Amino acid sequence: MQSIPDLIRKKRDGEALSDEEIKAFIRTVTNKTIQDCQTGAMLMAIWQKGMVDAEIQTLTREMMSSGEVMSWPKEWAGLVVDKHSTGGVGDKVSLVLAPALAACGYKVPMISGRGLAHTGGTLDKLESIPGFNIHQSTAQIRDILASVGCCIVGQTETLVPADRVLYALRDATSTVDSPPLIAGSIISKKGAESLSALVLDVKFGRAALYKDLQSAKELAQLLVTVGNGLGMRTAAALSCMDATIGRCVGNSLEVIESLETLKGKGPDDLMELVTTLGGVLLMMTGKVSDQSEGRQQISDAVIGGAALSKFQAMMEAQGVAKETARSLCSTHTDYHRILRKSEHQMDLKTPAEGVVVDIDGLTLAEVLHKLGAGRSKAGEPVNHSVGAELLVSLGQRVSKGVSWLQLHYEDPAPTPDQINRLQKALTVGALDDTRTQRKQPLVKELLLPHSASF
Repeated sequence: MQSIPDLIRKKRDGEALSDEEIKAFIRTVTNKTIQDCQTGAMLMAIWQKGMVDAEIQTLTREMMSSGEVMSWPKEWAGLVVDKHSTGGVGDKVSLVLAPALAACGYKVPMISGRGLAHTGGTLDKLESIPGFNIHQSTAQIRDILASVGCCIVGQTETLVPADRVLYALRDATSTVDSPPLIAGSIISKKGAESLSALVLDVKFGRAALYKDLQSAKELAQLLVTVGNGLGMRTAAALSCMDATIGRCVGNSLEVIESLETLKGKGPDDLMELVTTLGGVLLMMTGKVSDQSEGRQQISDAVIGGAALSKFQAMMEAQGVAKETARSLCSTHTDYHRILRKSEHQMDLKTPAEGVVVDIDGLTLAEVLHKLGAGRSKAGEPVNHSVGAELLVSLGQRVSKGVSWLQLHYEDPAPTPDQINRLQKALTVGALDDTRTQRKQPLVKELLLPHSASF
């Protein structure tokens, strides 16, 4: 067997690594017999030279097999599903979709992440609910899926240990944006969940990792190929991420908006993503014959209240007091009796009369991040109460001097420069501005598995 420096040299020189060589690399990463500097050098060689599909497939499979791979009761065959998003602003889709899928009879072992940089993390949102425990063992996950049908948890110690090591070093070595490494990280974790089907929400646009549709599509295609190669039916939606999803950004505020959506009062863009992604999963698992029927079933589960009941049951199963869960899910609730409200709120006013043409989601997320809603380094705390609520929507006519954004903040208070940046995030156009066409759908394209059996 070649030494680690030989493997690094081979990849550095642009050669393809064999299955055995990739296996050896991941084995040394997992059992920590490789030096961090060698792992970093290999990551940079992969970033520089790329990998062919066969290498990516092996890398992903070996990462997946580096720890425990979940197993489910055989009567759940074809029912274990999940979704993954590449990260956006105000992306609360999981909080609505997981219980909606459970209401449709599926098992959703959603292993989620924390927020980093300007994108929010599903786990941080849920932890703004008092008592919600994202740390569950594999046995506990199985029990919650048996009784409720969905759970949203953090990565357990035993799942994909190789990814934990590589993920931390990718950040430290500026190799986060390598397609083979992104695919390995995402798909290995989902593969370890032993899913029947997976849908990916690959975002593009101003507030996404990929700014244009074409580069996002290349990543989506790769993820779909690798996922299907592991035996999971995998599809991807390409969705536009320029503004925000829904009206709220920030952990507590997004939980409130998710609960309102589960009570049938959700914004159109959030419902579009929930029903499209859910509908694709229903179609891939053979429950419905086409996408529109799938979308309808997910929509019915949300509008009819079945998904809300599942969310309440999931909260209780994950440590939230019965009374708290019941109160959050009741019709007329004062959310801030339970969810922390920021000490200060400030309204920003429209600079002119006209039509709301654009809202820059990236600017909004970056400022909120600085105000304490996000973190710059893994492990840092976040302030769940910090956030913002949009009071206007795209295409809306506004007068001059009306409130368009409510900012929720504590310490630090926003600086004049940050307030200025937020004001510039809003574009108000003339009433006859041609840019104010009807709202476009967010999902621009769907990539379905080739070997589709439907």
